[in-house]
Amino acid sequence: MSSQVPTTEIIHDWNTHDAPTSIPAGFTLFDETLRDGIQSPSVHDPDIEDKIRIVQLLDAVGIEYLDVSLPGSGPRATEDTVRIIQAIRDGGLRIRPACAARTHINDLRPIVDISQRTGTAIEVMTFIGSSPIRVYAEDWDEARMLRLSAEAIDFCVQNNLPACYVTEDTTRAHPAMLTSLFKNAIDHGAHRLCVCDTVGHATPDGVRALLGFTRKLIADQGMTGKIGLDWHGHNDRGLGVINALAALSAGADRVHGTVLGVGERVGNAAIDQILVNLYLLGMLPTTRDLSHLVDLANLVARACQVPIPYNYPVLGGDAFRTATGVHAAAIIKAERKGDAYLADRIYSSVPAGLFGRQQEIEVGPMSGESNVFYWLRRRGVQADPAVVKKILAHAKTQIRLLTGDEIMALLAAG
Repeated sequence: MSSQVPTTEIIHDWNTHDAPTSIPAGFTLFDETLRDGIQSPSVHDPDIEDKIRIVQLLDAVGIEYLDVSLPGSGPRATEDTVRIIQAIRDGGLRIRPACAARTHINDLRPIVDISQRTGTAIEVMTFIGSSPIRVYAEDWDEARMLRLSAEAIDFCVQNNLPACYVTEDTTRAHPAMLTSLFKNAIDHGAHRLCVCDTVGHATPDGVRALLGFTRKLIADQGMTGKIGLDWHGHNDRGLGVINALAALSAGADRVHGTVLGVGERVGNAAIDQILVNLYLLGMLPTTRDLSHLVDLANLVARACQVPIPYNYPVLGGDAFRTATGVHAAAIIKAERKGDAYLADRIYSSVPAGLFGRQQEIEVGPMSGESNVFYWLRRRGVQADPAVVKKILAHAKTQIRLLTGDEIMALLAAG
């Protein structure tokens, strides 16, 4: 049953108080799970069947773009890329494939070959370091960087593949270097620029400053509306998701992320959390079906062998679970009003029902009698109040929640 009271009368949303959301429409999301995600030193590279299923579920939740792999890394990456792109093509999926490559012909040529084998125009994410620390470590000079970038983009254009020019470590690069690199990329036919927070250095203020700089550069070249702008963020300071939202607000029209935030070091921005926040901010159509998000996360967790933390937003085991008496009582009272909408929001800012989940009430040392009655009723058991008191008294002696088997044993003992 939907709420019997208008939402605005039972929830005052300070997120939009006197300040409507500033994220423009028309943005898209770009998933990096199968490329940047599996570069994590602790994950496993999934088998091809799981990769294809991951792509299908990404498509099901509405992700528009996918970085399939870096084919130049080896034969397995190349063959997996062919299989995945064939699955996208033959399955009629909406998601559009991209592949990563250094600004080097040896990395680019396999992408051209795959494009020709599959009859698919693959977007090329061709990257080069841009920060002074990287330039110093590599013994590069600006002239060499401009030449490599131009050759890579020219090669893509000559082979009818769209080129997104990716500057690694953009958030620590000098404006003068970025100006030279970006102008060069635009002049040679790049259709997008991708600014990267490769080491998770940026704060939201830094994101806004960098994207403001880049948008002005694009405008000064007379290319506003003709050159797309990507944001690629990492989570080293725990700011991956908020930086992605800040990037959209600052004018990026495509942001990157990975499922569960898997990736180098502490990981990338979590695309599942970006998706959830955009939905709750009203930036995605209410028809968007997010019920597949749980299946997607569980598949990535299994295939990459990355356990989902119990307290992970939306997807963790405890995301919609409580044993605290006052919290449980509020949920139970809401349900008694016959209002599922209210019950799903009284102690949760993220409605469980959006993701095919439900509020769960357990029994533990912080519980009240209502927890026990509710737990039993959910399992079709009508209990004597004296037995409920006995179960609760036992729970109060514990240092953890009671298991289902323990509760049922106490019930059977009477």
